[in-house]
Amino acid sequence: MSRSGAVTFKGNPMTLAGEAVAAGQGAPDFTLHFFKDGMQSLSLADLKGKPTLLSVVPSLDTGVCATQTKKFNEQLGGMGDAVNAVTVSLDLPFAQNRFCGAEGIESIRTASDYQDRSFGNAFGTLIEELKILCRAVFVLDADGKVTYAEYVPEVTSEPDYDAALAALKSAG
Repeated sequence: MSRSGAVTFKGNPMTLAGEAVAAGQGAPDFTLHFFKDGMQSLSLADLKGKPTLLSVVPSLDTGVCATQTKKFNEQLGGMGDAVNAVTVSLDLPFAQNRFCGAEGIESIRTASDYQDRSFGNAFGTLIEELKILCRAVFVLDADGKVTYAEYVPEVTSEPDYDAALAALKSAG
């Protein structure tokens, strides 16, 4: 299934692969990859047990994506280990690590969907025309149920940070 015109990129309508994820449903499973002492994987099962913020960005090498990751990192600093927080992109895990090191990102980890796009397809965030993820934010409760879902209508715009953080706090 595809959703034609679901978002725009610089004003141009784009098609998202997969179905939209909505609050109230169980989060679909996925496999992401990150580099820490070797290549490792991250799935939905790894996130259960704590409320989770999934911040989805097209690429950490762009200004808006960097801003989104930095803002969530700053806001999540006070929450410590009480929550999971992951920035998801198609950037390679090595590039994600380099970005986090250069920008002092410590409160949100990064994970990549580069291998098989399982996250992009499962959460309906893969832009078919560009082969990158759209900008989105999801909050899951400790059981993996979606409590908040935002697909940012214009990919070059920032998400609603306050609404996402409020949902994360209430999911705990």
